[in-house]
Amino acid sequence: MSGDKNILYPLTGILSAVVILLSGLIFAKNIWCPVLLVWFFIWLMLFGCYRACLKVLLPMLVLGGIFAGITYLASGDGMSAMSMMNRMAAVFLAVVPGTSITPVQMARCLSSLRMPRAVTLGMLIALSFVPLLTLEIRRVREAMVTRGAGSIFSPQILYRAFLIPLITRLVNISDTLSLSVETRGFTLSGSDYSIYHLQSFRPKDAVYIIGIVLGVVGMAVIV
Repeated sequence: MSGDKNILYPLTGILSAVVILLSGLIFAKNIWCPVLLVWFFIWLMLFGCYRACLKVLLPMLVLGGIFAGITYLASGDGMSAMSMMNRMAAVFLAVVPGTSITPVQMARCLSSLRMPRAVTLGMLIALSFVPLLTLEIRRVREAMVTRGAGSIFSPQILYRAFLIPLITRLVNISDTLSLSVETRGFTLSGSDYSIYHLQSFRPKDAVYIIGIVLGVVGMAVIV
């Protein structure tokens, strides 16, 4: 999922994602929880994450409705169904702040804070992995369609035509990634390095995180 770039300070985005997820899970059984989640949604849109918010809206409603319906059919309890819907919505909304952060921005942010290079490199690779994995899965599926490999639900086809090519591509990419990191001078040693584009915490980021916290505090007061 492509996101809105250069919107939030990287650590602010991660912190708000954790707060949104935990508060949604903690208050899921409260009748006022949907109000809190709507507040998060509006607040994220106001601070520039509107594209990501609109992209998760339909999957959030569809999947949340499906799981809520299953929960209601299994338990016959409307509150349990609402709790499931709230949890699903919290998970989807927690994804939104992360889509505003690029791997490069996170690496610059951690480097500015003089974090250990192993941590910076780990975050850089972790943030790059999911989009890369999604792209490689799409390419393997396109190759299967081109060759007329058949249904992916067949165990033999899943193994030979999908899993083996995917794993092979990921291994090759990991080798290329390690060489790329090395040629760009990214080492795990304690050598000095320069940062030409600093990621700074701005007043806008402070207002954003205050709004998130106020939503959680208001919910706690109501409870």
